Amino acid sequence: MPVVSTNTDLHETLALLTSQLHPDANHKEDLVFLKGVFTEKSLGYLMKIHDKLKQYEKQSPSPVLHSASCLAEDLTEELQDGPLEEDEKELLLLLSAPHLKAVLSAHDTVAQKNFDPVLPPLPEDVDDDLEEESVKIVRLVKNKEPLGATIRRDEVTGAVIVARIMRGGAADRSGLVHVGDELREVNGNLITHKRPDEISHILSQSQGSITLKIIPAIVEEDKMKESRVYLRALFDYVPFEDRATPCQEAGLPFKRGDILQVVSQEDATWWQAKRVGDCNLRAALIPSTHFQERRLRYRRKTGTFPGSVSPKVTTYERAEQEDANVEGKDIAGLRRSFRLKKERQNSPGEPRTPDADHSDFLIYEEVTLYVPRPGERPRLVVLLGSLGARIADIKQKVIAENPRLYGLAVPHTTRPRKSHEREGVEYHFVTKAAFEADMRHGKFIEYGEYKDNLYGTSLESIHSILDQNKICLVDVQPEALPILRTSAFKPFIILVRPSVFDSEKKSLSSCSSLHSMAITEHDIQDMRQSAEKMEQCYGHWLDYVLVKEDPISAKAELHVILERVRLEPQWVPLSWVRT
Repeated sequence: MPVVSTNTDLHETLALLTSQLHPDANHKEDLVFLKGVFTEKSLGYLMKIHDKLKQYEKQSPSPVLHSASCLAEDLTEELQDGPLEEDEKELLLLLSAPHLKAVLSAHDTVAQKNFDPVLPPLPEDVDDDLEEESVKIVRLVKNKEPLGATIRRDEVTGAVIVARIMRGGAADRSGLVHVGDELREVNGNLITHKRPDEISHILSQSQGSITLKIIPAIVEEDKMKESRVYLRALFDYVPFEDRATPCQEAGLPFKRGDILQVVSQEDATWWQAKRVGDCNLRAALIPSTHFQERRLRYRRKTGTFPGSVSPKVTTYERAEQEDANVEGKDIAGLRRSFRLKKERQNSPGEPRTPDADHSDFLIYEEVTLYVPRPGERPRLVVLLGSLGARIADIKQKVIAENPRLYGLAVPHTTRPRKSHEREGVEYHFVTKAAFEADMRHGKFIEYGEYKDNLYGTSLESIHSILDQNKICLVDVQPEALPILRTSAFKPFIILVRPSVFDSEKKSLSSCSSLHSMAITEHDIQDMRQSAEKMEQCYGHWLDYVLVKEDPISAKAELHVILERVRLEPQWVPLSWVRT
């Protein structure tokens, strides 16, 4: 190793060290990486700047003058007063350049040693009560954003206390305001006798510089690490309609289906969260699961619960005529005219979704990004069709065009096999006794009777397609969702509904899927209500809503969705991937 003296510059020392790096067999990768870091140009520039600063520090230079900017301005004014020679014009141009003005301003700042921020002076008429207390004067600069803090009134002392600091807000970024601090003044105005909502209004309306007089908390709260809890919202929330929120401006509005990142759950009533995908980095308040459930129970008890409809709803009946002419593998048309048997919901051996034993109320569902691992089975794709959707055709065409990627579960039936049909291709043909035995053992996701024959789709038939490394598409009644919505299938659930507009028959006539049907105003109303009820009762389970304008565009859109399911990360319940 070369001898390095104390007078050797830092960038020279770095160059010497770099020249001595000779990778050997044991540490080749580490030394190559280290050499790459040492030879980086930006690091060399920083070392040279460091050496220059050290030289100036040794010389202890003193500025010739402390106001170079003022001198430049005076000279500029004199040059502008009269006719100029070429060199004077060039000098005027240089003095007017913004970069030179910035350099001179920096020079003056260094020369005057004006580095520290100027704090406002303490008022002369300090309260006697504050003489023995530490008073902190905090000046923040905010634009139209909220301050990012909520306050409360101490029940014992009556003091105005900082209740919470919103992550990413102006108060949080400053690092000067903490939970538990007592707020005395805002912009010189005493606020100890004002209501918390009045103080919040003053803080939200203040723009630009805002000065706070604070009595610091005895023990300041340590900075908490941002959590990584993600929730799917199962209800809509509008803070300005919530009287219980501590600060409506600090609330986070969200829609059902939005993914929320909860960054703080320290407050048992109001969590801090961000909406995934938002460019806004500030956290806001959302009601906690416990608080939301508690007040929903109270509303149901007092009869003010919205809708007063249990999430566990009854079967939707579809038109008997719809898809009645469909034969072969798809039994969707045959299912339209019968109800699912009620006793199947409690059949032995039936898998249960985690939601089935959860709260009676739909609040949040903890989720995570799911990326299929190599060798893992594809996800199941479940299609729900509202009245008039007619999804059998687009489903079969997608499968026919991509038989290596997608498959259809072969249904079971007790009817006799026709001459052109093959066992295990169009149907699994079984006896009535065997079918009923499978019913009792919970082997069907749904079943029913049509013209004295039983039809059903089994769990085994779905597993058979997935085991072939194909995405299995199933078209089911919504009552089958609790069986399918498990970690074994990880279903991606799509609602297909027709494009229906209020009293606009021309829109319906342009929709080829409905063109051949005699559509009446009553039919339009029934289709609209069917789609609305589907979304209202099962919307918390839906991953996508496909609005069917016509079969061609619907098939293309479904194909795009399936490609996303196959290739892109998707949000799924955490319980599906937890090991």
